[in-house]
Amino acid sequence: MGLFQLICFGVGAIVGTGIFVGLSDSVAQAGPAVVVSFILAALTCVLTAFSFAELGGAIPVAGSSYSFAYAGLGEGAAFLVGWCLLLEYGVSVAAVAVGWSQYVNELLHSLTGHQLPHVLSAGPADGGAVNLPAVLVIALACVLLVRGVRESARATAAMALLKLVILLLFCAIGFSAFRAGNLLPFAPDGLGGIGAGTTAAFFSYIGFDAITTAGEEARDPRRSIPIAILVCIGLVTVLYCAVAATGAVGGDRVGGRPAALSYVVNEVTGSAVGGGIIAFGAVVAIASVVLAVLYGQSRILMSMSRDGLVPGVFARVSPRTSTPVAGTLIIGVVFAVPAAFCSLDAVVGLCTIGTLATMAAVNAALMVLRRREPDLPRTFRVPLYPVLPLLGIGCCVYLMYETGWAAWAQFAAFLAAGCALYATYGRRRSRLS
Repeated sequence: MGLFQLICFGVGAIVGTGIFVGLSDSVAQAGPAVVVSFILAALTCVLTAFSFAELGGAIPVAGSSYSFAYAGLGEGAAFLVGWCLLLEYGVSVAAVAVGWSQYVNELLHSLTGHQLPHVLSAGPADGGAVNLPAVLVIALACVLLVRGVRESARATAAMALLKLVILLLFCAIGFSAFRAGNLLPFAPDGLGGIGAGTTAAFFSYIGFDAITTAGEEARDPRRSIPIAILVCIGLVTVLYCAVAATGAVGGDRVGGRPAALSYVVNEVTGSAVGGGIIAFGAVVAIASVVLAVLYGQSRILMSMSRDGLVPGVFARVSPRTSTPVAGTLIIGVVFAVPAAFCSLDAVVGLCTIGTLATMAAVNAALMVLRRREPDLPRTFRVPLYPVLPLLGIGCCVYLMYETGWAAWAQFAAFLAAGCALYATYGRRRSRLS
């Protein structure tokens, strides 16, 4: 992958369910002040993105946060970071696949006037039996990934460009019907609503760290990875704020509504055609997220397997395609199960808190390596060190607090399970031992 493909890969990993589906949840929390929530969530990501950029240039390997934690904090902490990444990517892939199913139905309805039977497009918790579209998109992504990195990168680049066009089209339609009154009251629930909306909006940024998983398959990774990370965060933040500020429909009508962007366009244009175009873009956009996140998870497990912390099957690389075929297929099957049968609302907070914990660990690893390895070649250095990494840790801790005590209880149980797994399997079989 070159720089352009890495940027497209990053956009492909970030822009998806968070904005096409999760926007309505963020609006329900913050109202029109969701713009502020997006900015605060972006600030947290940017502060940590600087650390990712420095470490991605200095340690250009496939493991992303796991590899950075291994280098800076040691094997035990790295295993827990990898454990949290499994949660982050697993829940986000399943949630993204479920969101894809919503827009597939919206697209079918706009094209044919019919939708898939609810029993085949929703899990038991949502009144259906099995979510077949969610399983289908994961299967298609796995097939493409095992064919090779070049094919996956080309497909991701094409889908990323298309989703950017679709979001720009939405902004053009939305701003054409801008009504200042739709942005009032701006923050109906005050600072508390903005804080809760920030935690919900943070889910829209999950995936930017996937760029660093391409460290072994990128051209000139020490230069291209830092640039790609910072460009992606900036581009995505501008797009998200523009989408949230269109003011075409009141927040009370958008909050909690499925396929919210298609609904807004239908309301503005008075026709289902525009909403169908947005739904088509969402179908492509969300599929690219599944592709990018599955890619990232397979490379993280490949790195952990090389270190002996997970079974060796995840490190096997096909001599024909140079991809971890068996590991990719195993991940696809495991992630397809919750996508097909589970309601993920209850664990989105757990996914968010786990992601924030890994981001805090990356900032900490950067500070440790700065002190312990001052002469390590670095193509990019975090400015205003150590202020920005400390601010990054502080923002992560604040958003973790905002997730609520239920998410904290789930996270504590999840970490306890990870510690038990490391003690009984990883520590005994690791290469370091």
